[in-house]
Amino acid sequence: MRETQPFQPSKVKDGLTTKVVGRVVLYFQGLPSTNDVAKELALRGVREGTVIVAETQTSGRGRLKRKWISPEGGIWLSIILRPKTAPKHTPKLTLMASVAVAKTIRKLFPVRAEIKWPNDILISNKKVCGILTEAKTRGEALDFVIIGIGINANFDVNSLPNSLRYSSTTLKEELKKEVERESVLRTLLNETDYYYDMFKKEEFGTILKEWRHFASFLGSYVKVVSHKEKIEGWAIDIDGDGALMVKLRDETMRKVTAGDIVIIRR
Repeated sequence: MRETQPFQPSKVKDGLTTKVVGRVVLYFQGLPSTNDVAKELALRGVREGTVIVAETQTSGRGRLKRKWISPEGGIWLSIILRPKTAPKHTPKLTLMASVAVAKTIRKLFPVRAEIKWPNDILISNKKVCGILTEAKTRGEALDFVIIGIGINANFDVNSLPNSLRYSSTTLKEELKKEVERESVLRTLLNETDYYYDMFKKEEFGTILKEWRHFASFLGSYVKVVSHKEKIEGWAIDIDGDGALMVKLRDETMRKVTAGDIVIIRR
């Protein structure tokens, strides 16, 4: 079997129009975790918008410290941001990144990328991307935020563990051909920069409107599982802070700030 085409970092710069995100892109053949390297660099004062990209990760992770499988052929990256805002606004950056990923995929390919709260991108109801946002505070302000993004691009789904094969997909699987990863990353950085600029101008309402457009699960009957409880109801909306609003069977509304959702019926 032919291996995927090697990643060419220099091609990412061709057509990059960003003001902040991606002006510096650091590429590594292999890393334990792009988020961990990004944190180390952020602590050293590296410039905002620096992007860490790795061909593979050996210790990639998702939410709740779940292992993130990162084989060769994926797009594994972390972005360093330094927003001048309060820590409570960090979840908004996850929603912002979700919009950027979904819009990138729809712009480049004839597939319907959708957002599943809080941090997944789906194609054909299967996970193609996950986002992990981590923040460091200094007093009552954010010092920096790391947005980790993992896109399943040019590898076979069968290379994933059995537990993930039926709930995951890749761009290659959906399109029946490999994609140019440099083009995907370049478009993603352009989109992220655009929405980050909007975020800094306190125009999150516009971002949230686009998020809702991509979130086809809204209106569905769902089960929400968190470390505290399990609830069932209709996923009604997302509030201004990124929390999921669920209408229970007794008509009461429940605000959920963290958890996993399973769509029971649309």
